[in-house]
Amino acid sequence: MTKHTHPARRLLLTMLLGSGVLLLPACQPSTTEAPRPDTTGTPTAATRSASPPTRAATDDGLTAGQRLEVLADTLGTTPADTTTNLPKTYLHLQTWTRATNRIVRSDIRRWRHADGSGREVTRRAPDLAGVDHRPRPDERRLFDHATPTTHRHPPGSLHPYLPEPVPADPAQLAKLLAPAELAGEPAYPRLLAGGVIGLATSQHLNHPQRATALRVLARIPGITYRGTTTDIAGRTGLAFHVTADGSTTVLIIDPTTGELLAAHERISGSIKPGLFSYVLILARGHTTDAVTPPTDR
Repeated sequence: MTKHTHPARRLLLTMLLGSGVLLLPACQPSTTEAPRPDTTGTPTAATRSASPPTRAATDDGLTAGQRLEVLADTLGTTPADTTTNLPKTYLHLQTWTRATNRIVRSDIRRWRHADGSGREVTRRAPDLAGVDHRPRPDERRLFDHATPTTHRHPPGSLHPYLPEPVPADPAQLAKLLAPAELAGEPAYPRLLAGGVIGLATSQHLNHPQRATALRVLARIPGITYRGTTTDIAGRTGLAFHVTADGSTTVLIIDPTTGELLAAHERISGSIKPGLFSYVLILARGHTTDAVTPPTDR
């Protein structure tokens, strides 16, 4: 049977090719009244010492995979997690993307209904010649002065990256994000990291879906943790690097909610080394119409 690749995935793949016991002495019986059990509900010292401390993704001594698993287990909720009853999802992105010998800079606001209809408003800053570029915070102001272009999508034409519901099993999700038959190839870690980025920048991920995506990242061969960093929107997150197939992808993840804040990829060792892509996810949520956005972060 022929497998059909989802349009959004096909585009990305094309671009990427103790307990304690107290012993009492057995001597004379004590005339002192034995301590009464604590019935107040307040944890005793023994109870507190027996409870393992809660781990955090920023703890010392953890591997990148362990940090991502801890974050998946402990991630907090966002306001958007409580508004899933609203009919439309909203995403606000800013992107820097390689196009042959130039960098295309775009601001994208996207409203999508479950039936595949929606609206996108795009602003383009002037393209940059060459590809050896590092996006700067001051470039973001250019979008405020760019002319907006609105594109309305009829039902069935505005596709999410993956059909809903997104699988809750990390192994199943990984198979949808990158072909399993390529798991032994040098490009596989890059493809899988790119798949997670594509998913997060195409559709809203709720609390359990974010946890599953983090567990997919935790299983990427060779992923490393590089401490905290700040994206060009000034937000601080945990930095995870995936170096494979002649490129390095950096994912910046919110240490509380597990949301992908930003991601960028640079190509090295090729004829045209430099920036491949940079993306900021500035807002995500739900709304009642195709005009009103949630508040940007």
